[in-house]
Amino acid sequence: MMENRIPLIGEAMPELKVVTTRGEKTIPNDYAGQWFVLFSHPADFTPVCTTEFVAFQKRYDKFKELNCELIGMSIDQVFAHIKWEQWIEENLDVEIQFPIIADDGTVGKQLGMIHPGKGSNTVRAVFIVDPNGIIRAILYYPQELGRNMDEVLRMVKALQISEKNGVAMPANWPENEIIGDSVIVPPASDVENAKKRLTEYDNFDWWFCHKKLD
Repeated sequence: MMENRIPLIGEAMPELKVVTTRGEKTIPNDYAGQWFVLFSHPADFTPVCTTEFVAFQKRYDKFKELNCELIGMSIDQVFAHIKWEQWIEENLDVEIQFPIIADDGTVGKQLGMIHPGKGSNTVRAVFIVDPNGIIRAILYYPQELGRNMDEVLRMVKALQISEKNGVAMPANWPENEIIGDSVIVPPASDVENAKKRLTEYDNFDWWFCHKKLD
């Protein structure tokens, strides 16, 4: 993979050999068979990043219930990560339990995370990767905007449901303004099935069918 090229949704996560606060790891191989969220932050000991790590940690159990691991990352030494973790625990009473990658810039460049015009700082990137090591979603936020961790959690859950049931998820699922917590049935691809869909599912038309999850 070329440096500075952002990998695409549907591609395999490139192999990354990294040093973390929980030891050396090889991504995605060490997480084979489970989902993971790899997210970068601009720097340790910064206010917005601190609020993000606390928010991720407070939802860590919910991610693990979905068989999903969290992996943080920034271009900082592992010693800085450790000290920052200690500061968060001592001052905010929150213990960060997921690994944080100490990057020298290699991973940031490989994943296209380096923020233009911001030196070595990374953007607030999020890569959601499935158990086969395939990238399923990518989010990028600017430095001045903290992420919504409930949305990241919703995305992991929605992707898993979509894959298991062969359905699509409406806007703001599970609180969609039109069909509530129902999911969307993929439209028919021929005339015969288009007619069947009108009797098999709740619908607005043959191309807009929906159903409740079992």
